[in-house]
This record gives sequence, C-alpha cells and structure tokens, in this order.
Amino acid sequence: MARITVEDCLTKVPNRFILVNMVAKRVRQIREGSEYLVSSPKNEDVVVSLREVAAGKVFLKPENEIEEELSSMEKEPEIEPETEPEAEKDELTAED
Repeated sequence: MARITVEDCLTKVPNRFILVNMVAKRVRQIREGSEYLVSSPKNEDVVVSLREVAAGKVFLKPENEIEEELSSMEKEPEIEPETEPEAEKDELTAED
C-alpha cells in the first residue's frame, strides 16, 4: 500500500491543525472499539485514521453544530438556594 502523508489529507481538510485534531479524535475512537472505515491491515491506528481522512470517510461537524454544542456547555448550571439542615433549624428555634 502506498505511503500516506499529511499533505494527502490536506485536500480534504484545509487546515493541518484541524487535521491533527481530527486524526487524534479518530484514533481515540478506534482505540475505544470503533471499527476501521477503510481496510488497512497491519497499520497503526494513526495511519488508519489518516487513510480514512484521505478517503473522505471522516468529516468535520458543520460549524453551526459545534457552536450549538459549545453554547449548551457554557450555560451556567442552575444552583438551588442554600438551605439550612433541619437539625440546625431546630437548634435555632430552641434557642429563641
């Protein structure tokens, strides 16, 4: 099989930094049990991931989906007002 390079993948992903992040995420998916999307016997996971990108099998999420995910993650959690434990309330009323 021919050697795969980052330059081969840059036709599919225009930014090498994004490419590196894509490949790293795909490697994690493979190591967690995902199946290969291209046949690539006896290759390391990084090489398989690069081959998948070059073959057009791995895609970036559209920017609007990423923004939606980020905005949902940035929402501040709802915090309940602090309440005093019942035992402390009883002690306070007993002292009055």
